Amino acid sequence: MAKKKLSVQGLQIKIEEINAADYVSLTDIAKQSKASKPAYAILNWLRTQNTLLYLETWEQVHNPDFKVVQMHNFRLAAADNRANISPKTFIATTNAIGIISKPGKYGGTFAHSDIALEFCSWLSPAFKVYLYKEFKKLKEQEAQRQSLEWHISKITDNVDEIRNLLDTIPGQSSEKNRLNQPD
Repeated sequence: MAKKKLSVQGLQIKIEEINAADYVSLTDIAKQSKASKPAYAILNWLRTQNTLLYLETWEQVHNPDFKVVQMHNFRLAAADNRANISPKTFIATTNAIGIISKPGKYGGTFAHSDIALEFCSWLSPAFKVYLYKEFKKLKEQEAQRQSLEWHISKITDNVDEIRNLLDTIPGQSSEKNRLNQPD
C-alpha cells in the first residue's frame, strides 16, 4: 500500500492506494468540519438518504459481492433521526468495498476517491473544489513520473538491444560494448 498526503487549505489528508485505487481519509477531511469529533461528521453523513442511495449505487457498479438487500435496513434506520450508522457496521453488513475502516492510532475511515468527493460535497462544497484541485495535481504528477519511468525503461531496453546486436558482430568483444564500471 503506497501512502501519500495532500495538503488542502492547510489540512493534511492521507491517501492510501488499496487494490490499485486511491482511498482518501474521510477522518482527515472531517477535521475541517464543525463537529466536535471527525467521527461524528462521518456518522451524520452516513445516515442521510442521499448518501445511502449514492453508496448503494456506487457499490452495485463496482462490487459484485455487495449485499443490496441489506440496504433496506439502513434506509429505514436513516429515517430515524436517533439512529447511527457506523462505517464498520455498514461495511460488515453490506460487504462494501468503497469504505474502509481502520482501527488504531493511525487508522480512521478511508473511502474510494469517488466517495470521498461525495463526502466533501455534503460537508463543504467549497472544500471539495480545493480537494479535487489538489487530487488532480497529484494524479498528474504521478502520471508524469510513470511516463518518465516508462521512457527510461524503453531507453534502457534499446541500449541493451544495441549492445546485444554489437555482440553479434564477428571480432567484437562484449567487454568493449559495456561501460567500465568500478567493482
